[in-house]
Amino acid sequence: MRILLLITLLLNYSVVMAQKTDTIMLEKLMESKPELFGSVLNHRDKNQVQILYTQITRDVKNKPRFKSYSFNLDPHHYFYPASTVKLAAVIFALEKVNRLKSIGLTVKSIMITDSAFRGQTKVEKDGSAENGLPTLEHFIKKILLTSDNDAFNRLFEFIGRAEINDKLKKYGFRDSRILNRLAIGDAGETAKHTNPIRFYNNDRLVYEQEAQYDPKEYELNLTNLVMGKGYLDSADKLVNKPFSLANKNAFAINDQHRLMQKLMFPEALQAHERFNLTAADYKLIYTYMSKYPTESDYPKYDEKEFWPTYAKMLYYGREKNVTPDPNIRIFNKYGDSYGYIIDNSYFVDFKNGIEYLLTAVVQSNEDGIYNDNKYEYDTVCFPFMKNLGRTIYEMETSRKKPKTDLSKFKMNYQ
Repeated sequence: MRILLLITLLLNYSVVMAQKTDTIMLEKLMESKPELFGSVLNHRDKNQVQILYTQITRDVKNKPRFKSYSFNLDPHHYFYPASTVKLAAVIFALEKVNRLKSIGLTVKSIMITDSAFRGQTKVEKDGSAENGLPTLEHFIKKILLTSDNDAFNRLFEFIGRAEINDKLKKYGFRDSRILNRLAIGDAGETAKHTNPIRFYNNDRLVYEQEAQYDPKEYELNLTNLVMGKGYLDSADKLVNKPFSLANKNAFAINDQHRLMQKLMFPEALQAHERFNLTAADYKLIYTYMSKYPTESDYPKYDEKEFWPTYAKMLYYGREKNVTPDPNIRIFNKYGDSYGYIIDNSYFVDFKNGIEYLLTAVVQSNEDGIYNDNKYEYDTVCFPFMKNLGRTIYEMETSRKKPKTDLSKFKMNYQ
């Protein structure tokens, strides 16, 4: 009986989790283009490059099969994940709504955030929304379109720090943790306290969440938590000692990649492995993860600040004067901070039937000083991301595979 059970478990083991990762192909591919990758390959540890790429091949029934390739992957080598943690928060916030929907809570419910601890701020209005009121749906749009920090902080407060980290563990993201809000100096005790929140459907209170406190520390086995030779403190004074990123958010490349794979291919998972999302939830995420800021009316963005391909690092880099390919959509979540550029993406070319998953991180900080906003984003990081995405795409164009139906991912951007 035990042997039969073991065989059954092995046969049912998710294709997402059961892949063997090739560690040679990506290196050879980049070595074949020294004009694009030579500098970074020669300083792979200095630039802290990690890459995961997954080829997708569908059978005659359009069922996906996956084969993964990695470069320099080390789940325990710490890098600052910046805004990439926001995608997990989007998913977990929607899961919490689904758990509470029986009392009338929806993503469109008016969300009023109060304060109850030092450093906390209130939110009662949102001028970028059509009705001027904050909702989870609108915060999610702002996160996925332009990576709004305050919107993430409000989701963090709604889900609660303990639930976020319980969910990471539940779904197998064991090399990651989300401990604090972003861009407000949130750390220590302030990060452990989250705001009281009330939700209304019109004038009717449907859910009230008291302030929460999470005492846990969420230790991980990480290296590279202390880096560089100095940093600027809160008063912009140079401190001549290494910069510590201990007790910060962590989101390993393997966990980011797997989260994207779970999100885009729930049909490839066993039921218990899937996120608890509705069809409407998937549509919301897919639409705004792939939508350009210039296609959005609410919120509305200045094209000079948020041009169409602003968030699409792994193909377009950060070049402003680029017309997006009309046949291509990139479903992604990027991050940039402390000299790190990270992008976690699912790429689709509808015309040529191309799809793949690609996640990468690269860093450049030549002077070894942190918090000085002097990083080689434009000369090292953005070009690397663009070249990597384009090189993978070119390789995919020559890869023979059965005809693919990608209509599931064609969103309405009107």
